[in-house]
Amino acid sequence: MATTEFAKKYHEKMFPGYHSTFLETDTEFIERFDNFAFDEVVNQDDLDDKTRFVALIAILLGCQGMDEFRAMLPAALNFGVTPIEVKEIVYQAVAYLGIGRVFPFLKITNEVLAERGIGLPLPGQATTTTANRREAGTQAQVDIFGENMRDFWKSGPEESRHINLWLADNCFGDYYTRTGLDYKQREMITFCFLAAQGGCEPQLISHAAANMKIGNDKEFLIKVISQCRELLDYLNMLAEEKLATPAQISLSWMLGKKDYIVPIPGSRKVTRLEENLCSSEIRLSAEEINKIDEKLDQMDFLVFGGNQAK
Repeated sequence: MATTEFAKKYHEKMFPGYHSTFLETDTEFIERFDNFAFDEVVNQDDLDDKTRFVALIAILLGCQGMDEFRAMLPAALNFGVTPIEVKEIVYQAVAYLGIGRVFPFLKITNEVLAERGIGLPLPGQATTTTANRREAGTQAQVDIFGENMRDFWKSGPEESRHINLWLADNCFGDYYTRTGLDYKQREMITFCFLAAQGGCEPQLISHAAANMKIGNDKEFLIKVISQCRELLDYLNMLAEEKLATPAQISLSWMLGKKDYIVPIPGSRKVTRLEENLCSSEIRLSAEEINKIDEKLDQMDFLVFGGNQAK
C-alpha cells in the first residue's frame, strides 16, 4: 500500500519539507497511518481545516500537551489560523485552566511567532474598560446562555457571591468581549478546554448547551471532539483504574515527566484545589506516562512520533 497523494499533500502543507525517518524503518506501518490520519480522517466530514486546528490547539491546552502544542502551532498557522486567533485561544484558556497551566503555552506561542518573523505585541483586541467590563460581560452571558444570566453576577451565598461576579467581569467581560474570535468560536474552544482537562462535567454540559444555543449544533460538536477522542478515552480509563479524575491524571503525568517540572494549576474553587493536591499522591508508571505521550503523538494531524518540530 502506497501513501495516497492526498495524504502526502496534506502532510506537506502541515510540515513543509519534513521527511519522517519512519518511512525507512517502518514503511508499511507509516503508510497505513498517514493514509488514515491525513486522508481518511480528514475527509470523513466537512469540518474545515481551520476550525479543526483551532479545536486541536484548544484541546492540547486543556490536556496540557505542551510538546505537541509546540509541534502543532506552526501547522495551525499553515492552515490559516491567524496569530491573533492563536493568542485569543491562549488568553481565554486562563479563565478555565489558570495562569499556572497556561503560562508555558503563552511562552511557546511567542517563540513560534517570533520564529516566523511576526512582531509582538499583536494589535490589541480588548473592547471593554475597567468601568464597563462587568456590564459587557453580563451582556455576553445573556447573549450566549439566555436572559436568566442577567443578574447571575449578584446571586448565590454572600460568602461566595464574588465568584459569580468574577465570572461576569473577568471570564466574560475580559475575554469573551474581545475581538479576534466570535462567540461561536469562543464557546467551541471552551468546550474543548473542559472536555480535555476532565473533571468538569457540569460545566461541560452547560457549555455544550450554550454551543448549541448559538449555532454550534450537536453534529458539529461531535466532529470537534472526535479529533481528541483516543487521548481522552485513555485518560478516562486511567482515571477509573486509579480512582482519580482525568484532571488528576493529567497533573500526575506532568509531575512524572521531569524532576524540574512543577505544574502550577489555577482554580477558583476549594474543591478543585483539593483535587489538584491529590494528584501528587497518584503514581503513574513509566509505561503509563509513555502511553499518554504516544496518545498525544498519535492524535489526528500530528506527524507520527511527534518529535520532528520540537
